[in-house]
Amino acid sequence: MGHGVSCARTGDEHDYFRAAQVGDLDALGALLAADPSLARRATLYDRLSALHIAAANGRLEVLSMVLDHGVPPDAVNRHKQTPLMLAAMHGKIDCVLKLLQAGANILMFDSLHGRSCLHHASYFGNVDCLQAILTAARTTPVADSWGFARFVNVRDDHGATPLHLAARQGRPGCVQVLLENGAIVSALTGSYGRIPYAVALKRNHEACAALLNPSSAEPMVWPSPLKFISELDPEAKALLEAALMEANREREKKILKGTKYSPPSSPPSTCEHEIDADAIDDVSSETSDTELCCICFDQACTIEVQDCGHQMCAPCTLALCCHSKPNPTTLTLPSPACPFCRGNISRLLVARASTASLDADTDKAAAAAASSPQLVRRRSRRSHNLSDGGSSSFKGLSSAVAGSFSKIGRGSSRMADSDNGMDKPEHDL
Repeated sequence: MGHGVSCARTGDEHDYFRAAQVGDLDALGALLAADPSLARRATLYDRLSALHIAAANGRLEVLSMVLDHGVPPDAVNRHKQTPLMLAAMHGKIDCVLKLLQAGANILMFDSLHGRSCLHHASYFGNVDCLQAILTAARTTPVADSWGFARFVNVRDDHGATPLHLAARQGRPGCVQVLLENGAIVSALTGSYGRIPYAVALKRNHEACAALLNPSSAEPMVWPSPLKFISELDPEAKALLEAALMEANREREKKILKGTKYSPPSSPPSTCEHEIDADAIDDVSSETSDTELCCICFDQACTIEVQDCGHQMCAPCTLALCCHSKPNPTTLTLPSPACPFCRGNISRLLVARASTASLDADTDKAAAAAASSPQLVRRRSRRSHNLSDGGSSSFKGLSSAVAGSFSKIGRGSSRMADSDNGMDKPEHDL
């Protein structure tokens, strides 16, 4: 894919645009040295600059050379399309990044359908370009002038958001990225009023429809506005980001399988000898139990809350801090408090000592289990009896926790009636 060279006024212009198209840097440099004004010329009919041609064909070196000659990155062609739009259409991620670095405006709209670079990346299914544009939108003046949420849900001339276009074309990767960045699943198109779910169903894009179903849970969103999240040290941030990605991956698997979403949990022990696992449980009960997360009773505590010092696992920390967009009420929620003491959270740290002691306790328990098989059998029977009778309260608490987690990510903006917006006359969107 790529844009060719249409009519040029002179032979030098034709050679210049041809060199930009094929990436002939030597010819391009010689032509610009002989006539620097060529850098700002455009083809006769389509009004394509060398930037447009280089961006559409993925010629990063050409793009850099032309930009170095002072050509503005937001030159427009006949249809008011910028080089950034063409790079996003054709999936040329290196050119997208270069143009963004050069200050390309992501808030420009073409004259064909009033679409932005975000629309084009979503329509053509170029996930990496889409992600790059969204990242730029968080750090450019767009976030201050328009607001990030408004940019993600910007409409074209037909009232279609980028999410509508990704649903129409069957781009589940783009749907996922847009949902994770706050795209509104209940947004309606123009006069026919279709939600993205209805658009995906009409085109028989089942994977997109499953992700867009108004009755399914929304993905958890990184809680960037929270001060103690924005000031995370790299290790704690890596732990939480990994947990967030895993939670959303599990959500998608459950949705695509047609089952109710539940948060991810650690896989059950596949220990070859069951009594060894029981022995480890029993011998280390006084120490390792305190290291398990007291919210889910499933995973080890890896995050410590400051200033109180309470600890919990990364998934439970995210469930406490994350929210689901685009529910307007979640955009101004107060900072969450520690679930144990209700104190303010000033900082989150990696619980180094806890994880280290947990590993040490497990090693000690394993050694004890290996040296005393009779003790293992006796304690194994006792653990079995406790699990049948005395632990019912813990079972109930775990069920309640699991039930509350299954609701994480549900936004009030999702429409309860999945047929809403579907009984409209046939239209493109």
